[in-house]
Amino acid sequence: MTCTVEKIGGTSMSRMDELCHTLFIAGRADADLYGRIFVVSAFAGITDLLLEHKKSGEPGVYALFANDDSNHGWHDRIDRVAAAMKAAHAKLLSHPADIQQADNLVDERLQGARNCLIDLQRLCSYGHFRLVEHMAQIRELLSGLGEAHSAQVATLLLRRAGVNARFVDLSGWRDKGDVTLDKRIGAAMETIDPATEMPIVTGYAQCSEGLMGEYDRGYSEVTFSRLAALVGAREAIIHKEFHLSSCDPKLVGATAVNKLGRTNYDVADQLSNMGMEAIHPKAAKTLRQANVPLRVANAFEPDDPGTLIDDRAAETPAVEIVTGLDIVTLEVFEQDMVGVKGYDATILESLKRHRVRIVSKVSNANTITHYLDTSLKTMRRVEKDIAQAFPAAEIITRTLSMASVIGRDMAGLSVLSRGLVALSDAGLTAVGASQGPRNVDVQFIVDRSALKPAIRALHGEFIESAQPRLACVA
Repeated sequence: MTCTVEKIGGTSMSRMDELCHTLFIAGRADADLYGRIFVVSAFAGITDLLLEHKKSGEPGVYALFANDDSNHGWHDRIDRVAAAMKAAHAKLLSHPADIQQADNLVDERLQGARNCLIDLQRLCSYGHFRLVEHMAQIRELLSGLGEAHSAQVATLLLRRAGVNARFVDLSGWRDKGDVTLDKRIGAAMETIDPATEMPIVTGYAQCSEGLMGEYDRGYSEVTFSRLAALVGAREAIIHKEFHLSSCDPKLVGATAVNKLGRTNYDVADQLSNMGMEAIHPKAAKTLRQANVPLRVANAFEPDDPGTLIDDRAAETPAVEIVTGLDIVTLEVFEQDMVGVKGYDATILESLKRHRVRIVSKVSNANTITHYLDTSLKTMRRVEKDIAQAFPAAEIITRTLSMASVIGRDMAGLSVLSRGLVALSDAGLTAVGASQGPRNVDVQFIVDRSALKPAIRALHGEFIESAQPRLACVA
């Protein structure tokens, strides 16, 4: 196929009325409108209400149901979700018939989910059934509600604008089959001709693998990448509200940043490791293996080509991005560690048990230090495990930050030494620094209060003063 597969995030979807006349239509007519398959996320904030807030952790329907004491909290949250969904599409749809269709889907799906949860609670009041055994399926069920809603609304809006759009629901609502992701996508797409219609596909797909179990909130990018691989897309495109640039424009200024224009999947993986995902690493792997290039574009600047990500090596060594992440360090010191095997394996097992994400690690003769993306609350449990395993060990936990300098090829640029000098010149002190042999990233550990000035200093050294800039609009 010669089509593209394109993904739109939740924040952009909430501005669907703008996208309708720019990204989706943008002066196109007739056959030029088609040859594009769109995978959409739920409207901004909806999945937070259904599950839990991604950043603050405020409980949604799922979290309230999982910890139900009063039997009222999750019911009230479903009502809140319904109100939020209807408010979202009321801002976008103008025709009464379209609004009614969207209202009907919200009422049907949310009432169905409510009844399902009530029945499950009743079932689990009997001793032979355990609610905890069904929580994964509940999370899957709730996740698909937001994407089904946004995909239907986008389809209605596009049809009203004269586009032959088609709602493609992969959420498995009331589907008795338990199929693989590939079969789910294949069955949905087999009767669709992207050359004459525009498929609007839900970012969530119900399948036997269970997307939430492995990918959690990154499931829409997994659906997107698998779809692109299966249809043999010419290109996979992720539309964001900004360009992929050398730094956060809010931090160093819009005129100081450099739009990347081109990079590779190694850089994309490093960005994921720093919590600045261009794409979920498993999704990137799927595209990479299928030889499908990825483009990251600004949804509201459809004429700008954005940044192309493929396997092409850099023509010359260069720093491409400077970013940062708040971390928690876990330092385990044990005098008897020298020459003894098993310490690291035990620590890793505890981190895995508590689902702690490792950003990086350093070690020497008697100390192992992990740089982690987690909460202090979780770290207390990890510390308890390690203290039980190694009673004589000294365990130190600190809240720090990591500034990372990233590029496809940084050989010969002396990034480590120049970075330390740049931090020193800015009056900052690095608690630690590390560089691997692949020359794709260098990490500087600093105090939390020093992260933003550290990023500014490093960006100034490696981007602003060293390389010509491409135009970039935040």
